Amino acid sequence: MVKVLLFAQFQEAAGRESVEIDAAGHPVSHVKSVLKENYGILELDDANVAVNEEYTNMSTELKDGDTVAFIPPVSGG
Repeated sequence: MVKVLLFAQFQEAAGRESVEIDAAGHPVSHVKSVLKENYGILELDDANVAVNEEYTNMSTELKDGDTVAFIPPVSGG
């Protein structure tokens, strides 16, 4: 299982801080698809993604026990 951390609007959309997804052997993009389909988190296209606290991209292959974080874009003024 892969633990997925959710922040800000992603957390609000899912109604929880994290979810666990059976995604070992799949790329991060698989997790993104599951979050959209199963948890209604539709605004993931602009999110940064980190695996085990290091920024990465959607093609990174996941291993059992990894932690994935979807971090929403931040704007300021």
